[in-house]
Amino acid sequence: MEPIVSFDELLKKLAATVLDVDASQTWPTQQFNWLAGSGVLGWVIPEEYGGQPVSESECVTGYERLATACLTTCFALTQRNGACQRIVGSSNEEIKAELLPRLASGESFATVGISHLTTSRQHISKPMVRVEQQGDHFILNGMIPWVTGAIAADHIVTGGTCNDGLQVLIAMPCDLDGISIRSKVELMSLTAAETTSIDLNNVRISTKYLLAGPVEGVMSQGVGGGAGSLTTSTLALGVSVRSLALLQEEAERRPDLKENVSMFEREVELLRDDVSKASLGLAGDDPQLSATMIRQRSNSLALRITQAALAVTKGAGFMKGHPAELAVREAMFFLVWSCPQPVVQGVLSELTCRDGF
Repeated sequence: MEPIVSFDELLKKLAATVLDVDASQTWPTQQFNWLAGSGVLGWVIPEEYGGQPVSESECVTGYERLATACLTTCFALTQRNGACQRIVGSSNEEIKAELLPRLASGESFATVGISHLTTSRQHISKPMVRVEQQGDHFILNGMIPWVTGAIAADHIVTGGTCNDGLQVLIAMPCDLDGISIRSKVELMSLTAAETTSIDLNNVRISTKYLLAGPVEGVMSQGVGGGAGSLTTSTLALGVSVRSLALLQEEAERRPDLKENVSMFEREVELLRDDVSKASLGLAGDDPQLSATMIRQRSNSLALRITQAALAVTKGAGFMKGHPAELAVREAMFFLVWSCPQPVVQGVLSELTCRDGF
């Protein structure tokens, strides 16, 4: 593990290598070593297992700053933290004691492969992952889509559907026979997060790795899982903050930009305040503080402010490897990552000026 460093020093290290991570398109091993050295990997793990837990509000603030420094590393961290939270939320004390201390220290890495278990997938007649229980083992067959960091993972929190329609959630060891990790998907951005699919051919997993189930709708059983769409919105805000810094730098040389930059500064600050209120449970009935509205606003801001940064940096910003072109590509990610239909509709309404934008 890297020597202990402060959170501010971690952010400086991540920001200094953000373009290198994007250019290399390979898993950010060094960056995760830095996360371990700063204690960030313990944010979602209880102290009894070696963690350094923080509140949801503190985690959200941390995610914003990490995404500002390096979105790829921060996104991969959220997937790893999602796996840790599912393990922490399980009633399986044996597996928590076995896995969590090594996850907290960074000696081990886990990620999630759960998109096929969400309610939006339940209309599919043939489950993507089929599960059969044979004594004290589960047998898994099928394909897990959209697994980030599979190449680095020791365990993947995933699951499948049994013949009776009930589902299980399992901390699947990655060294079992029958697991085949496909080549990473080449993406518009965040390719270095190594997102891919995993094929399962008669994978035999001990029931000791069971986190939840068999039960109907295992993902709705409250077994951990993080801040959901608020986390996604926070990462979009981080990309916006980085683009704002580009605009502010340009405005120092070009006074004609100051009014537009000031408008973006106010919007960033307002969104940050509202994300903070939501993370503290202060949303109440305010529609502007609903998860859907915050997501729409964060998407809109990320799309507009990154393109503004590209516009003011002109030809230089259009060149591969410039911070502006990276930010534009990263902003596109939020159109597809955990983007429910109401959020998609909000994007379409804005792009078509349907509501008078």
